[in-house]
Amino acid sequence: MAKSSRTPRKLNRSKAGLSPHTLVGEIDDLGRDLTAHLEPQSVLAALAKRLVSRYGVVACGVWMVNDPEGLLELTAKAGKADFPSGLTKASIKDTILGKAAHHGLPQVLPKQEEKGDKLLDWARERRLSFLATYPLTHDSDVKAVLLIASGKSPRASTLALFQVHARLASVALRDALLLSSTQRTMNKLAFLVEASKALGSTLDLSELLARILDVAKSQVEAERGTLFLVDEKKSEMWSLIAQGLEKQEIRLPLGKGIAGHVAETGEIVNISDAYADSRFNTEVDKQTGFRTRNIFCMPIRSKSGKIIAVLELLNKKKGSFTDEDADFLLVLSGHVALALENAQLHQAVLEKERMEKEFALARGIQRSLLPDQAPQVEGFDVAVLNEPCYEVGGDYYDFLSLGQQTLLVVVADVEGKGVASAMLMSNLQATLRSLVLHLHSLNEIVELLNRMIMRDTKGQRYLSIFLGLIDLRRKAVHYFNCGHIPPIIIGPNKAPVMLSEGGMVIGLFENARFERGQAKLDPGDVLILCTDGITESMNANQEEFGVERLISAVRAAAEGSAEQIVKEVSADVSRFSRQGTFVDDKVMIVIKTV
Repeated sequence: MAKSSRTPRKLNRSKAGLSPHTLVGEIDDLGRDLTAHLEPQSVLAALAKRLVSRYGVVACGVWMVNDPEGLLELTAKAGKADFPSGLTKASIKDTILGKAAHHGLPQVLPKQEEKGDKLLDWARERRLSFLATYPLTHDSDVKAVLLIASGKSPRASTLALFQVHARLASVALRDALLLSSTQRTMNKLAFLVEASKALGSTLDLSELLARILDVAKSQVEAERGTLFLVDEKKSEMWSLIAQGLEKQEIRLPLGKGIAGHVAETGEIVNISDAYADSRFNTEVDKQTGFRTRNIFCMPIRSKSGKIIAVLELLNKKKGSFTDEDADFLLVLSGHVALALENAQLHQAVLEKERMEKEFALARGIQRSLLPDQAPQVEGFDVAVLNEPCYEVGGDYYDFLSLGQQTLLVVVADVEGKGVASAMLMSNLQATLRSLVLHLHSLNEIVELLNRMIMRDTKGQRYLSIFLGLIDLRRKAVHYFNCGHIPPIIIGPNKAPVMLSEGGMVIGLFENARFERGQAKLDPGDVLILCTDGITESMNANQEEFGVERLISAVRAAAEGSAEQIVKEVSADVSRFSRQGTFVDDKVMIVIKTV
């Protein structure tokens, strides 16, 4: 927290008030004083302290507006006179503070006595002749209310300065709130990325969910966490992991206890006193010797909306679980559901294949992460070829939406083959999807993705990637090509356009810079994206298929649909490399403007 090094001093005032020169200096000093603080509470504390120390007012306080509860909460105060204890939290409707908050205008001590206002009663009991409240606003929205109380009425110049204090404090508070909100958003994003990284870091379900619960506990400051899986066949649920209980298994019938109630009804439950709730099952505490104080419990739903698990957190270290905790956990539940579905897929593959080789198992999981089919997009014809080889590789493609009129097309190739590349590819998929949910700038997505991959792999592995954001309405593509084979726009009666703007591969340098490119898509244009399994396919003479053959193959098939273009180009590649020895994954995406 930044602090001002200046010693507070009272202003020297002449009988005529403050000179223009003094006013300008005071306002300049005020701006420096308030902007030196970065947290909302410290801004308000500095404001209250400054008004008391420099202007000799009896008391000064600032109340923050709590919209959901309709309350004003005393956040900062200074001065000799204490405010009434009943005004620590005041209703917006009841006091002169509330009038300033409600109308968005300054309020002063009325000449006529008004009954029922504790603040006015307090001022008159202390024979204060001046009492004023000033709203601190942002975009016409009152965020806080400043109160100034004095034994005598200030000069006109001082009143003007009070107004200036309120206005500059509004700006400083706005900036501090924005910074605080940004920090919370970044913390939430980091939290989601940690969960996404956990999804791609292990295939062991118990270990995976233990890591997710570790993040959940640290975020909401809970002492323990348990994940219950729902067993529909037995109408019960059982704990996959119970932290602090050495993985002791707990089985409960659906409907019994808080977790059983949530599993049966789908209700999110937040209980501040567990033993005061009749649904709480005390038997678990008796068996384990643990004392439950408060509980947060929520359902985990599959993509279809079915309850597949219940997440229960016990005993927040300070106070009770909050709405902000609930928001974090609600987002986490999506990651937990994805982890469960992937793990169930993993177990199904294990059961079906009966101890197949490591490469075959990894391939099955890897392919499950890729889209099943091309998206249906108005104004475009899209088709995909995904032809894996026998080994596990790192080819990746995806279609993601950043809005109603945009489609993000991604194709990537992780360096090397084997399980390590497959795991990095799955980590890329999870990280990218998490970023797309919370960032809407392609530049930010690329730069943050590079830093995350670099941090995860320590610069030991890298990948090439192309991210193209297609503007469906304007028929244009904005893109970053990070060391990938340049996609090509091939149109009738015009030279091919190579989409090569961007930068180096992802994952080598943390502070790498990338340049965005853009191109227009005209009617009949064909945009083709691929991995090196297409262009580097070799014939018996070790000649590569190459870019020129690819362009010729697309031109020859350009009159057909996107699916026909994919089939004919793929057939050309297969004929060319029939006698060759180079075998690699082949990914090809064709997007035709119609």
